[in-house]
Amino acid sequence: MNTDKKVDIVIVGGGPAGLAAAVAAFDSGIKDILILERDEKLGGILNQCIHNGFGLHTFKEELTGPEYADRFIQQVNERKIPYLLNTMVMDISPDRVVTAMNREDGMFLIQAKAVVLAMGCREKPRGALNIPGYRPAGIFSAGTAQRLVNIEGYMPGKEVVVLGSGDIGLIMARRMTLEGAKVKLVAELMPYSGGLKRNIVQCLDDFGIPLRLSHTVVDIEGKEHITAVTIAQVGADRKPIPGTEERYPCDTLLLSCGLIPENELSTAAGVKLSPVTNGPVVNESLETNIDGVFACGNVLHVHDLVDYVSEEAAKAGQTAAKYVRGEIAESVGRTISVKAESGVRYTVPATVHPDRIDDKLTVRFRVGDVYKDAYVSVYFDDERVQHKKKRIIAPGEMEQIVLTKRSFDEHPDLQTVTVKIEG
Repeated sequence: MNTDKKVDIVIVGGGPAGLAAAVAAFDSGIKDILILERDEKLGGILNQCIHNGFGLHTFKEELTGPEYADRFIQQVNERKIPYLLNTMVMDISPDRVVTAMNREDGMFLIQAKAVVLAMGCREKPRGALNIPGYRPAGIFSAGTAQRLVNIEGYMPGKEVVVLGSGDIGLIMARRMTLEGAKVKLVAELMPYSGGLKRNIVQCLDDFGIPLRLSHTVVDIEGKEHITAVTIAQVGADRKPIPGTEERYPCDTLLLSCGLIPENELSTAAGVKLSPVTNGPVVNESLETNIDGVFACGNVLHVHDLVDYVSEEAAKAGQTAAKYVRGEIAESVGRTISVKAESGVRYTVPATVHPDRIDDKLTVRFRVGDVYKDAYVSVYFDDERVQHKKKRIIAPGEMEQIVLTKRSFDEHPDLQTVTVKIEG
C-alpha cells in the first residue's frame, strides 16, 4: 500500500465544484493539485443535463450542462492539473490523510496539506418518503430517469406521474413529454414549488402539464409493475385529507422530492454538519471545523444554479491555496456568528472572522416559505444595517447578501450578524 504520496491540495469530486476549485487553486499559485473522481469522466451530474440554461452568469451565454462542464474540463487540461477517474475515496482523516482506491493502484494513501470537499449531492430515495403501496418496477428517481433517457438511451415509460416539484422533476416532466410520453401531472406536498420559477413556466406551463400543490401520493398499485397511483390533497399538517383522492393510471412514477449533500466522508472525518442543510458548517473561508478541510458546491448546501456552485468553489480553491501557503492562520480577532431567523432557514457561512475577509463577503441563504413584497434585513447585533425589498422570495431560489470588510471594521464590538425576513 502506497503511503508516501504527498499533495498540496486534494479535491474530492470532479464535478462542477471540484473543477472550479482546482482551477482557482492553480491560478492562486498552488500547482500540486490532485482531483479524485469516482465516475469514469469529469463533469459530474452536468454530463446528463443536456438542457440549456447553464452559464448565464459565469460565461455570459446559455450552455447545456455538458458544454458548461467542458469549459471547466478544458481549463483543467490547459493547466495540466492531474486527476484520477474511477477512483473512490474511502476515508479522510482529521489530519488530512486521504484513503482512496481504484482498479490500477489498489488502495493508497495521500497526505494532503489541504482538502476540498466537492462530492455533490444525491436524491432522496423512496424509502425516505414513506409512500404506502407495493414496490413494483417503474418507480425511479428523476435523476435516474434523466440518466436513462439522456445517456443510456432508454425510455422509462409512457404514462408518467411526477411526485415532487424539484428542478430535476420539472425538467424531466418536459423531457419525457418531448420523448413522446404523457405526463399526467406533477404533485407537490408543499403549498409551493421546490423548483425555479423559470422551470415551472418552461417545463410545465409551456407543455400544459398541471402542477398540483399540497398533494401527495397515498397509494401505488401494481405488484410486478406499477399500474396506477392515487394522489390526495394534504392539509396544513401535511397529512392526506379523506375524500380528496384521485386515481391516475400510469406505468412510471418519478420522484423529485429533494436532494441530500453527500457527506458520509465528511461525517467520518469529524466534520460538523448543519441539521438544516445536512452540509458542513463553514466559516467565511468555507473552511469546516477540521483545520485545512474546505467544502463547496452541493456537498455544502444545495444550489439552484451551477454558476453559483462555480463561484463558491472558486472561493474554496482560493482559500485552500492561501491555507497551503500559510496565509490562513488561527484567527487573531473576533469570531462572529451568523444567525438565520424569521423565515431564513440557514446561512452559509455560519461564522465570520473579520480579519480574514478580503473586501467583501457573500452570505447565501434560503427561506422556508413564499414571501411577497417582503424585506431581507441584516442586523449587526441590534442595529439594522441592510433592509432590501424583494417582490417575491421563495424556497426554490437561493438568495444572497453582500457584507463588506469595512462594515465589520466599523463595528469593533460586533458579536452576531442576523439575517431575517421582515414585512
